[in-house]
Amino acid sequence: MPAKIFVIIVLLIILYSLGSALYFFVKDRDRSDAVRTAKALTVRISLSLALFVFLLIAFATGIIKPHSIAHPLLQKQKQEVIRGR
Repeated sequence: MPAKIFVIIVLLIILYSLGSALYFFVKDRDRSDAVRTAKALTVRISLSLALFVFLLIAFATGIIKPHSIAHPLLQKQKQEVIRGR
């Protein structure tokens, strides 16, 4: 559960960084150098890459287990159909 909370927090930070890049892009439109926009986008890309690596490691070590999004009763019915019942 802590890993899922960590992923959600990092996703929110990524969205915040994307929003700040948009704000700086609009605010600094008349300036020729867009340093703040570039920094915000660099932070977003770095966080996205770090989150991706974390998810790969979490899946490999078993911290996060992949599962189906289907309802458990539907999965049971599928298994019964496959078994021929």
